[in-house]
Amino acid sequence: TFVVSFLTLSSLVYLITRDGALQRFAKHKRVPRAILDAYFSKNKPAITVLVPSYSEEYSVIRKTILSAVFQEYPDIRVMLLVDDKPNPTNADDKARLEMTRNIGEDIKMLLDTPYSRFNKALNTFRKNGSESVSAEVVNDLIDQYQYAAEWFNLMAENEVMEDHVDEFFADQVLRAMAQDLTTVAEALEMSLKDSSILSRDRVEQLYQRLVWIFTGKVEVFERKQYLSLSHEANKAMNLNAYISLMGGTYEQIKTDDDIILEKTDKKGANTITFKDSEFLLTLDADSILLREYCLRLVYLLRQPENEKVAVTQTPYSSFRGAYTRIERLAGATTDIQHVLHQGMTYHGATFWVGANAVIRKAALIDIEETDWERGFEIKRYIQDRTVIEDTESSIDLALHGWSLVNYPERLSYSATPPDFGSLVVQRRRWANGGLIILQKFFSVIRQRKHNNELISRAEILLRVNYLVSIAWATFGLIFLLAYPYDGRLLSPLILLAALPYFLTMASDLRYNGYSAWDVFSIYGFNLILLPVNLAGVIKSVEQAITNKKIPFARTPKVKDRTPSGLFYVIMPVLIVAFSLFTVYRNVLVENWGNALFAGFNATVATWAILAYMGIGNVIADIWLGFTDWLYVEATPKKKKEESVELTYDWRNVLYQGDTKGITS
Repeated sequence: TFVVSFLTLSSLVYLITRDGALQRFAKHKRVPRAILDAYFSKNKPAITVLVPSYSEEYSVIRKTILSAVFQEYPDIRVMLLVDDKPNPTNADDKARLEMTRNIGEDIKMLLDTPYSRFNKALNTFRKNGSESVSAEVVNDLIDQYQYAAEWFNLMAENEVMEDHVDEFFADQVLRAMAQDLTTVAEALEMSLKDSSILSRDRVEQLYQRLVWIFTGKVEVFERKQYLSLSHEANKAMNLNAYISLMGGTYEQIKTDDDIILEKTDKKGANTITFKDSEFLLTLDADSILLREYCLRLVYLLRQPENEKVAVTQTPYSSFRGAYTRIERLAGATTDIQHVLHQGMTYHGATFWVGANAVIRKAALIDIEETDWERGFEIKRYIQDRTVIEDTESSIDLALHGWSLVNYPERLSYSATPPDFGSLVVQRRRWANGGLIILQKFFSVIRQRKHNNELISRAEILLRVNYLVSIAWATFGLIFLLAYPYDGRLLSPLILLAALPYFLTMASDLRYNGYSAWDVFSIYGFNLILLPVNLAGVIKSVEQAITNKKIPFARTPKVKDRTPSGLFYVIMPVLIVAFSLFTVYRNVLVENWGNALFAGFNATVATWAILAYMGIGNVIADIWLGFTDWLYVEATPKKKKEESVELTYDWRNVLYQGDTKGITS
């Protein structure tokens, strides 16, 4: 009863969040484009787009960065935070890194011609001091918009199409922009036919829009070039390293082959200044933004009633047209999660999702922590204690009185794993950390009560479920699969309690463009992911006991298939075998309800193995799992004088002095 109660609770939470999402969607009113143009023509808060990248393909990064550049935002700067080794020895890695380092120049060359054209047109219009707008000016504006539309259409035609993400970028970013610009040009033509006179301010805003589309600047930063920055191997510290430098001027002090950054008030030939901005946009290197993402989300944050909103985002959706069944189904669960996250905002229980978000930099300064690494002071804004850094940072912001909001539109998309091996890496990471963060959320509850601030039961329920549901759902499903219960546990009442959950999920799948029957595929999908979730939960418990960080496992983004660990391919097969044994055992004792349930589990799990893992891949991964230990990577022999490994960096000692025992 205890186990079934927790599983039913998660079903109830699904219904609550879904209801909240539907109410938000129904009440949402889109701010007209003219209001956005008028606002940003007078207010130009700077935004810095931070794109953390590690061993990413150039083509993947390029699409992400261009989607950020084409945001039509007046003051936008894209910073690619490359986390690769600065001096790779592999020829392919070296060539890829060199291309990545030159991406800023490549995009500048792409944008220079249209930017110069539209900037000149804007300046020409401004020099014309006439208060009235002539038909000649409107015709020029039409020509400019038609040129911009043709430019985007031509770019879309020249894009290399290798997969569905390339098609999405060409259609939803480039051609959609062209269509929007064409529509504006047609509207301007109709205004001439109607003999309507546009205001000078509106015409200037329309000229400005063309300039803003091509005004973005792209730069590359490599924290591993600097000895004084954190080199912790995770996305959070890559972001933190750059954020800590923003707004400061630093002298570059060379020590042997390394560079140390030391803050200074003076500017010189050997100094480097990092521009500051009011807002940050964190964007995963495999994500794509639709136009107006920045305009709409920054406008939301700039409203007086939202002055204590720290983070706003559109929880990412999946790219349509996936080539593999598993990517399609993983995308379906992603699109369902988009709806649920919108419902969490309705109840004040928003969590930062991580793939994309607009952040008020002042809020990050509020939760800043100081630490020491290799003798250098480092600053931490986004927590890296767990591998779900965005989730813990959401609670940190709540502790400091900030809130988070999901914007109720689909304006961001991100890649989902194309094979079972990469999905294992992603979902194991997602299952890790919630149990550890739960204690911090209890601190939020105590603080709110102490300050006589309202915290609803719905918020508590939704946040606790978000943090812990993977743990109790995993153990609950294992219990239902393995425990030799009698027919009373599967009473009609229990089945009726689960029915609304499955019916509403089927409805949501249809709403998101999938088949209602995919609800059964998702159930089987979750069965074969049981060992993955279990491993993540156990790692959480291990981390809570040892208080040691878990290494950040990046989701592989490669074109070749990622092999799965032996445990993760053997266990789904064992789940099917045990379910079939349970069928046999219950048939013998004529326990037909349990036999039917076990048979259903065996059927959907078998289908999941065949459809999402593949028999050939399962056999290959089992073979690799059993034979991999036979092979040992050859390592060069160490010289005799190198047999004693130093436990400190001599450069740090010479520069910093002895820093052992220093804490903050």
